[in-house]
Amino acid sequence: MPLTNSTTRYGSVARALHWLTALLILTLIPLGLVANWLPYDTTDELARKARLFSLHKTLGVTLFAVALIRIVWSLTQPKPAPLHPERRFETVLADTVHWLLYGSLVLVPLTGWIGHAAQEGFAPILLPVGQTLPFVPRSETVAATAASLHVLFGRVLALAILLHVVGALKHHVMDQDATLGRMWSGTVTGGAKPRSRGRLAPLAGAIAAWGLALVIGASLGTFDRQPGQFATTPLAEVASDWRLDSGTLAITVNQFGSDVTGTFADWTAAISFDETAEGDMGNVEITISIASLTLGSVTDEVMKPEYFDLANHPAARFTASIRRDESGYVATGALTLKGTTVPVTLPFTLAIEGNRATMAGTVTLDRRDFGIGGESESAVRHPVRVSVELEATRSP
Repeated sequence: MPLTNSTTRYGSVARALHWLTALLILTLIPLGLVANWLPYDTTDELARKARLFSLHKTLGVTLFAVALIRIVWSLTQPKPAPLHPERRFETVLADTVHWLLYGSLVLVPLTGWIGHAAQEGFAPILLPVGQTLPFVPRSETVAATAASLHVLFGRVLALAILLHVVGALKHHVMDQDATLGRMWSGTVTGGAKPRSRGRLAPLAGAIAAWGLALVIGASLGTFDRQPGQFATTPLAEVASDWRLDSGTLAITVNQFGSDVTGTFADWTAAISFDETAEGDMGNVEITISIASLTLGSVTDEVMKPEYFDLANHPAARFTASIRRDESGYVATGALTLKGTTVPVTLPFTLAIEGNRATMAGTVTLDRRDFGIGGESESAVRHPVRVSVELEATRSP
C-alpha cells in the first residue's frame, strides 16, 4: 500500500493519522467528562480526579502534536477527487466540516494546554515537557479564559465530529459509494481530477462557526466566572504602632510532586515593637481573610470543609510576642486556623532604618495539626511553608 495520496485514494500515512486521531478523540472526550464529573471533596477524591485529568492533558498534548503532523502531511499531499462532483453544495459542506475538524483539533488541545500552563498546581502533564509554555504567564485570568475557550471549541469539535460521522454513514448506507472505503482500506476509486484547495467558502463557513460559538459563549456568561471569587467583607483596619505599607503573606504546598504557591490578598498586622527594648520587645497580631487566598488551580477546592472550611472559619489569627535570638528575631505565639490553635514560632530577619522597617520570615507547618486535608499525602504533602514579608513605617 503506497504511503502517499493520489487523486483516487488515500495513502497509508493519511489513513493511519486519521484513525490515530479518531482513537485519541474517542478516549479524550469521555475521559475529560468523567474527570470533570468526579467529586473532589476529600484528599483521595481530589487525587483520583487529578490522575484522570493528568492522563487527559497528556493525551491532549499528544493529540495536538498528531493534529499538526496530520495538517502538514495533508498540505503536502493531493486530495482525492470527490466521488460526486456534481453535488456542489454537499462538497462545500463536507469541506467546511473538514476545516472545522482540522482547526478544532488544534484549538481544543492548545487552549487546554494554555490553561494548564497559566495555572499553578493540580494534575501535571505526564511528559518531561509541557508544564509551561513560552509567552504564557502565570495568570488566573488567562487560565480561566483559556478554560472557557477549551470548552467552547470542544463543543464545536464534537459537532464537527457528529457531522463527519453522519456524512460518512450517509455515503456508506444511502449512497453505497466508496467514501468510507477510501479511508478504511485505501480503496481506489473516483476520477483523476484533483480537488481544488483554493475555495474560500468552506474556510469562511468554519470561521463563522467558531465566531458563532464565541458569541453564544459570551452571551451565556462563559467568560465571566473567575476562580477564587468568594463573597467576603474586607478586614477592618487595626490600630498599630507600625503602619503596614506593603507586604506578602504566602503559603507553599507540594502537590503531586510540585510546589504550588498561593497568596492571601487581605490581611492585617497590629504591631507593637521597640527595637531598643531588652527581652520582650513587643507583640504582633496578624488577622488573615481565608477567602482572599489564591492557590492556583485548586483555589476553589481548598475552601471546602476538608481543607480551610471557609463557610465556618472565614479568618485565621496569629498572635505572638517578639524577642531577639542568636540568628535575629523570633515571634513566639500561636496560630488559630480552622478552629484549632497550635503553638508556632516564626523566625525572621529585620532591618530598621530610621522609622522604616523591612521584615521577612518563614516557618513550616504541618497541615494535619489543623485538621486540613486529612492524613493522606496522595494529593498534597503534609508540610506547608508559610512566608511573610512586609515593609512598615513607625506611626507618629
